[in-house]
Amino acid sequence: MVGTSTATGRWRPVLHDTALWAALSAAGFYAYTDRAAPSLALDLLLPLSVLAVAVPGSRRRPGAAVFAANALCAVGLAATPPAASPYLLALAALAYLLGVRGTDTGRALLLLGTCVAVDLAVCAVLAVDAVYWFYVLALVPLALLPPWLAGRHRQARLALVHGGWERARVLAEQQRSVAERAGLRERTRIAADVHDSLGHQLSLIALRAGALELSPTLSGQDRADLAGLRADVADAVGHLRETLTVLRADEDAPGTAPRGAFVDAPGTAPAAESVDVLVRRAREAGVAAEVHREGEPPLRSPLITRTVHRVVQESLTNAVKHAPGAAVRIRLTHRDDRTTVRVTNSPPPEGASPAAPPAPGGGHGLTALRERVQLVGGTLRTGPYGDGGYEVCAVLPDAVGGRRPSDGPYAPQGPDQGYGPLHGLADARRRTRRRFVVAFAVPAALGAVMLVSAALLAHQLTACVLRPADFAGLRTGRTSTELARVLPERQFPYVPDRVADDHPEPPGTVCAFYRSNGNLLEQVDIYRLCYADSRLVAKDVLPGTRRG
Repeated sequence: MVGTSTATGRWRPVLHDTALWAALSAAGFYAYTDRAAPSLALDLLLPLSVLAVAVPGSRRRPGAAVFAANALCAVGLAATPPAASPYLLALAALAYLLGVRGTDTGRALLLLGTCVAVDLAVCAVLAVDAVYWFYVLALVPLALLPPWLAGRHRQARLALVHGGWERARVLAEQQRSVAERAGLRERTRIAADVHDSLGHQLSLIALRAGALELSPTLSGQDRADLAGLRADVADAVGHLRETLTVLRADEDAPGTAPRGAFVDAPGTAPAAESVDVLVRRAREAGVAAEVHREGEPPLRSPLITRTVHRVVQESLTNAVKHAPGAAVRIRLTHRDDRTTVRVTNSPPPEGASPAAPPAPGGGHGLTALRERVQLVGGTLRTGPYGDGGYEVCAVLPDAVGGRRPSDGPYAPQGPDQGYGPLHGLADARRRTRRRFVVAFAVPAALGAVMLVSAALLAHQLTACVLRPADFAGLRTGRTSTELARVLPERQFPYVPDRVADDHPEPPGTVCAFYRSNGNLLEQVDIYRLCYADSRLVAKDVLPGTRRG
């Protein structure tokens, strides 16, 4: 079943092209049977062969197909007598396909203009009658431009439908991504809460157990039990780190949120305890910590207060884990609407062992802390301090705000930055306006040119009409001055050469030509008046030729 549908899809373009070629060829065949003395090779086989190549070729080169169809129309002007080509229908069909399949508007308009220019050049070279000039200036553009505009409209509608389905697919993917990021956000929040609370408590328990081991009042069994307790706590800390690593494992996957970007987003409740309470609890666990304050900051937002608490808590936890027994100094300084939180610890005493061994894949605490600080518009600097110590320094604003989206972790990333749906909508609107201008301004300009050309041609053809009754009243021997009141103001300038050849002028005369009626679309009889020494010596009726 799949093979049958695939074969049908492969042959469908061929069937469409064959049907179109047959329809266009029918018009040419009808015109061939209607001609007086047609040539089988030139009037039928050659045009149908050109169409047989142009119709399927329009799928890849629609411009060349239009030019080939226009060449068939130009050949009709070179016929004897000239004729309006029956392949105008083919020209219109291929111009429509050019609009549907083409992409470059400027090149397409240049091609259409070139086709008209070629036809006009053929008219000039062959010196055809005025009616065929009108045919080139009116019917050929009518067969080119409106079908092309209709094809452009069709192309725009197809693009709109395709874009709608594509947008629906993108929205579905975005919705799925939002759900995934929401799950990731919750996992990251849980990991951060566990790290900040339980990890801190376990580190303090391990520190207390280590301090009790040194008590002189304990027996050997008590010290062994405390050592086992401290080892169990260290194992628990290691397992906790492994669990947090699993929770954060998907954060580095392509297309997911940056690590820690959603932790404590705006709106999170402030910390339940102050920095002073946090430091007092650390002292009770045996940490030599002290707090110094400089300046009194105003009432800060809950997010800033919680961030200050997190900076101190994470710094104390790291000091307990990596430098047990070291003195920790916390300095909170407020100046110029900024609060600086500086936490330093001295090197650990000789022989002190970490409360918990470092685990592979650790280091998430400072990473999450840095992103938390950046989220509120602050900066974080960490690194060695003094001779073997360590420092964590955060600079925080008193209020969140005044930042551009590009300043924080929510900034758009990747090649699409600044080119979101609104930008795409603006581009689509600009393209629509341009197509609207092309669809109406260009035909209006072309129509104005055609109207002016038609008006000039109509004036030329009607201003040189000599009424049959006036022609019958003309008498030879009269002077041109006497006949001036009867004759039209203009002479007919487009006398076919074949008519003049069939009716040569009398020797020694100068002849003037006039149309016998004002019919603009037919070749009518031509009146010829011949003068010798300004006197009318002959008047003739030159029969007009009918289109065959």
